[in-house]
Amino acid sequence: MLVEDDRLLAEGMVRALKQDGFAVNWQRDGQSARDWLLAEPPDVLVLDLGLPDMDGLEVLMWLREKGLATPVLVLTARDTTADKITGLDKGADDYLTKPFDMKELSARLRALERRLSTEKHTIIRNGAVVLDSAAHHVQVDGRAVELSRREYMLLKALMENPGTIQTREVLESKLYGAGEEVGSNTVEVHIHNLRKKLAVDLIKTVRGIGYTVKKQ
Repeated sequence: MLVEDDRLLAEGMVRALKQDGFAVNWQRDGQSARDWLLAEPPDVLVLDLGLPDMDGLEVLMWLREKGLATPVLVLTARDTTADKITGLDKGADDYLTKPFDMKELSARLRALERRLSTEKHTIIRNGAVVLDSAAHHVQVDGRAVELSRREYMLLKALMENPGTIQTREVLESKLYGAGEEVGSNTVEVHIHNLRKKLAVDLIKTVRGIGYTVKKQ
């Protein structure tokens, strides 16, 4: 999730991050960000501090008070040492000042992703299927399976939550950024391709609700 009220800056960041393989949910104010953080917590939050309705630090402190461990990268024009110390003390995981280089931002986000993958179980097993979230690698019965980025993201979302039924809308939110055009049967197509490539009975359809994988 990107929380930034400067439209031109945000639109440029969204384009660049998508090119680097990130799905981006862009929010322009603190309250919208808080609503989305509760409904669909992102993998990483990029947070501006100068928001129109509240200070970004309020969003950060609220997030930590709620017990949400979402990694937060503060992105702001506040560049003094005292500002950085305050942001980190309030719960930020990283702090980048404006102006900034998009390549550096992407590198820092990848570092937060790696840290997140390390904190979670790097290897996820379910029957014959093994998913390595650090290496982005999937095997079935020891056989490597080539998946597209979104097929991999979809499989990971399901395998991380075995026994949980996830609706199409929830899965779409994990594959695509807010405002990104999504076809009416996009998730169904990805599920079909996954089943064909995995060639095992892993993903279950819960008719009229969504998809799940059994706990094994």
